[in-house]
Amino acid sequence: MGGWVEGDPVGDRLFLDLPALALERGGELPSVRVAYETWGTLDEDGGNAVLVEHALTGDSHVVGPAGPGHPTAGWWEGIVGPGRPVDTDRWFVVCANVLGGCQGTTGPSSTAPDGARWGSRFPEVTVGDQVRVEAALADALGIDRWACVVGGSMGGMRALEWAVAMPERVGTLFFLASSAVSSGDQIGTQTTQQAAIRADARWAGGDYPASAPPVDGLDVARRIAHLTYRSALELDARFGSAVQEDGRYAVASYLAHHGAKLAARFDAGSYVVLTEAMNSWDVGRGRGGVEAALARVTARTAVAGIDSDRLYPPAQQRRVADALGVPLRLIRSPYGHDGFLVEVDEVGALLSELLSG
Repeated sequence: MGGWVEGDPVGDRLFLDLPALALERGGELPSVRVAYETWGTLDEDGGNAVLVEHALTGDSHVVGPAGPGHPTAGWWEGIVGPGRPVDTDRWFVVCANVLGGCQGTTGPSSTAPDGARWGSRFPEVTVGDQVRVEAALADALGIDRWACVVGGSMGGMRALEWAVAMPERVGTLFFLASSAVSSGDQIGTQTTQQAAIRADARWAGGDYPASAPPVDGLDVARRIAHLTYRSALELDARFGSAVQEDGRYAVASYLAHHGAKLAARFDAGSYVVLTEAMNSWDVGRGRGGVEAALARVTARTAVAGIDSDRLYPPAQQRRVADALGVPLRLIRSPYGHDGFLVEVDEVGALLSELLSG
C-alpha cells in the first residue's frame, strides 16, 4: 500500500542519481534519485527528444501495462507509441517521476541519509526545483534541447516553467488544462485536501511508518479532488440522486472507489508535498509578473483547455494564450478537468498538429 519503495519490482523504471540540490525556498537535498522511463530511440544529435510531464498522481509510466512495479497501466495510452500522435518511431520520449513524488523519485517516503524515511523532514519544493531536476536528467541523457515539452494540469506547470526558465532548451510547447499561477480556488481546495490527510490520526505529523499510512485521510482527500476533476453536468447525468441497493448514493460509492484506489498506490506525504508545490506555483514570481515571464517564451506553442473544466477553467489558459499571441484551442468535453486525459482523439490531434509543424 502506498507508493513505490526500494525493494519493490522496478518494472520499466530507469534511475539516475544526482548530487546535492539547493532548493528555491532554502535548504537542500543532499542527493536526489530520479525514476524515469523512455520510449523510442534518441537521434545522434539528440534533436528528437520529447518530454512528457505527468500530473499530480501520475508517474513515469505513460504507456505500458500494469504489472510488477506498475500498479496501473499507462496514464496516456493512445497519445504515445508507434503510430500515435507522439510517434515513438520518430520521437524519443522521456517521462520522469516528479521530485517529491512516490514512484521512484526522491520524496517523503524515500530513505534519507540516516537510513530512516524522510517523512516530515522532507523540505518544501517548488515547480522550479522539479524542473531543475528534470534539466539534470536531460543533461545526463545528452539532450540539450527538447523538440517538445508536453504537460497537462500539474504537468502543464512544469512544461511552462521549462519554456520560461530555459527557453533555449524548448523547441515547442504543449500547454494543456493548466495555469500560469495558482488561484485562490485551487489553493483552497488543495489545502482542504491536505487538512483531510492531516486529520487522520495515523498521519503522525508526517512521520508515519510505511506499514501504517494515513489511508483514510488520503482517501477523503482524493474524493474532494475528484469532485474538481469531473464536471457537475457529468456527475448529475451519470448518478443524479440515485441510491444503490446498499443504501448509498451512487455518486458517493463512485467517489469512495476512487479514494480507495488512490490510497492503495500513492503516498500521503507526497500528496501533501506536491499539492503544496502546486499551491505555490506562479510563473511570474521573481520575473516581473506573469506576462513579463511569458514574454521569455520562444517555443512555438499550442495552448489548450477543456470547456467544462472547473478546476483549471479556460480563462486561465486564455491568459497564457493571449500573452503568447496564439489561439486558445478549446476541447469540448463533458468530463471536466479529466478531459485532458479522456479526450484522447482531440488532444492527440492538437499534438500531431504541433509536432508536424
